[in-house]
Amino acid sequence: MGLDMYLTKQTYVGANYDHNKITGEIELYKDGKLIDVNLSRVTNINERVGYWRKANHIHKWFVDNCQNGVDDCKEYYVSIEQLKELLQRCKDVLQDIDLAVTLLPTASGFYFGSDAYGESYIDDIKRTLKIIEDILAEDIDGRYYYRSSW
Repeated sequence: MGLDMYLTKQTYVGANYDHNKITGEIELYKDGKLIDVNLSRVTNINERVGYWRKANHIHKWFVDNCQNGVDDCKEYYVSIEQLKELLQRCKDVLQDIDLAVTLLPTASGFYFGSDAYGESYIDDIKRTLKIIEDILAEDIDGRYYYRSSW
């Protein structure tokens, strides 16, 4: 058990509407068996673009900035602007660890892991940087959502 955190990208394709002129095939296999996916019924594609475990300072940032302070393990929309803000905070903390308590403070909780500002904290910051930089390097044609589980 513990704090698991997910960032997903939802891309609208609207293949269920002829006027969108979506063509192609979806061919997926599980255990060698073809999974039947009817493209004409696909409206959205969801991808996991980020995952953290017990990165309570990153979780606290999402709760405070995207969830209106409500920590209820539900899915919340995250704008590109919010992701850019988190990216900048991560960069600032890596430049000066003394800013950590102000910019990305830890949060305590029974399943939230360590609240120390040590190596694990820094590793989570670096992981967050990579996740957001990868998102921003792609075309930003999607909507992003954060969800946690603990």
